[in-house]
Amino acid sequence: MLVLPMDPVDARNVERGSVPARSSLVDSGVYVGGRRVSSPASLAETFADLSGLDDAVAWIGLYLPDRHELSSLAAEFGLHELAVEDAVLAHQRPKLERYGDTLFVVLLAARYLDDSEEVEFGELHIFVGRDFVVTVRHSEAPHLADVRRRLEADQTLLELGAESILYAILDSVVDGYAPVVKGLENDIDEIETEIFVGDRWVSRRIYELTREVIEFQRAARPLIGILQALRAGFAKYRTDEELQRYLRDVEDHVTQVVEQVDSFRQLLSELLTVNATLVAQQQNEEMKNLALASNAQNDEVKRISSWAAILFAPTLIAAIYGMNFQHMPELGWQHGYAFALALMVGSCVVLYVLFRRRDWL
Repeated sequence: MLVLPMDPVDARNVERGSVPARSSLVDSGVYVGGRRVSSPASLAETFADLSGLDDAVAWIGLYLPDRHELSSLAAEFGLHELAVEDAVLAHQRPKLERYGDTLFVVLLAARYLDDSEEVEFGELHIFVGRDFVVTVRHSEAPHLADVRRRLEADQTLLELGAESILYAILDSVVDGYAPVVKGLENDIDEIETEIFVGDRWVSRRIYELTREVIEFQRAARPLIGILQALRAGFAKYRTDEELQRYLRDVEDHVTQVVEQVDSFRQLLSELLTVNATLVAQQQNEEMKNLALASNAQNDEVKRISSWAAILFAPTLIAAIYGMNFQHMPELGWQHGYAFALALMVGSCVVLYVLFRRRDWL
């Protein structure tokens, strides 16, 4: 899920002090030799300071800018209209595009929310030129104020130019993936426990977590291609060797994250299969128990029915000869009583033997 943007004024208060209301400018700094020499309060002041200094680099941070502000940046720095359009509309996939000497990079930062056990994503667009970096945030995260402070504290790195700012942002985004990986790993561990204790809602949680893992893959995997494309241009654009090492290190970290996330998706697929198997086994066991109970009930019915039939035969004979009608046959027979008793016992024995042979008794 994409993080909902906070109010622009609140966002600006997070990264720096107050700036003019209705402005999307979060922070703007002009750097010479790795040191911040000015902090313009508007885009116009930034353009003026940058043009008045030699070997200066401007880092302009924007939050939810409108088309007019981006158009002024495009006019000043020669930004391509397609890249500007993407930055205005947002909802872009992570990518790197080169328009002449200007790089346009789209990143998806991620963070894990412990309370809701969900992953939030924040979209970030970056324009990188020879003497400028423009960052356009469309969500509350990522917070670039910390990145700016760390970079300003490292003059050696910052004096390498605009690409060092891009590296610092990439490094921060990738570092932010580590807590997400840890959070997803904990969720998977919990799911493994829930599967074997028979939690009825575990299948739904597996599906939801799989969806988050897929979204995370879509955010992290394209970074490998982005960093490979940057590495391919090291020689052509004469990227500093130290900066090359830093970027290769970020690429290694991204590769590790992608491999871990790929393993998460495979593991979730296997957990879903295991859960389905366990559910099927449980259902089979329940059906077996029902069948056994039904068989036991049938046996009891057979047993009761057998004894009822056995008792019915002498009852029928006794009922007939107990009617005491005057002209009934055998009433005056000397051996009639013994015969009736023998007939009752004989019918009971015959029925008992028959039911016994059929395993009803």
